[in-house]
Amino acid sequence: MDLVISSLAERPDLEPLLEHFPDSWPEFMRKDPTSGLYYAVAAQHYPEHVLVAYDRDHPERLVAKAHSVPFRWTEEFLPPGGWDRVIERATIGRATGEEPNLVSALEINVQTDLRGTGLSSVMLTAMRDSVRALGYDTLVAPVRPNGKPAHPEVPTGEYAGWTREDGLPVDPWLRVHVRAGGVVEAIAVRSMTIAGTLVEWREWTGLPFDRTGPVLVPGALVPVHCDAEHGYAVYIEPNVWVRHKT
Repeated sequence: MDLVISSLAERPDLEPLLEHFPDSWPEFMRKDPTSGLYYAVAAQHYPEHVLVAYDRDHPERLVAKAHSVPFRWTEEFLPPGGWDRVIERATIGRATGEEPNLVSALEINVQTDLRGTGLSSVMLTAMRDSVRALGYDTLVAPVRPNGKPAHPEVPTGEYAGWTREDGLPVDPWLRVHVRAGGVVEAIAVRSMTIAGTLVEWREWTGLPFDRTGPVLVPGALVPVHCDAEHGYAVYIEPNVWVRHKT
């Protein structure tokens, strides 16, 4: 593959291809209300922070994409609100003219048929390089550990601490970040909050959602909390904060 990686600022014509990533996320993950604050305006306001990768011989399809966003954060610890909070801060900062001092990764996505080929690591390196070229010395990432759905009842802090004999994280996606020089810093305990009626959750998951209590949902990192008496369920996803010096 003759891989080409560009920003959307350099190749705005590739914007329509960003949606062509089938089966990228479980359906319920698409219902986070905060996501639209970024994705609806990313091409307009953050094109230099959207990376697109394609095979030079087949430019009609993206093989991978990466999204990040600049924001201002001056507190000692990264926000426990994680992914949602970063998007909120970026949106407020853009509206008020606030000068960002950090960049947060939001998503790196590889086409399903190309996963396991090392493209995610290539895109992470490209994101780090892009952040440095844009004048920032730090990239942070509220990482969604991709092995965590197999252990939904294990606390995320405990899971993030699991290591192999070589000292690298057991989790594959955390391992990519650490190999790239990232440092696990904290747990974003409420990185993404998705609430819905029981009818909505049934549509999103195909599960009955008919009893109060935790519900194990395929693709979820932790159980979804169902309140059958009051007719709603809430998923609060924890992520793992990783800091990269660029």
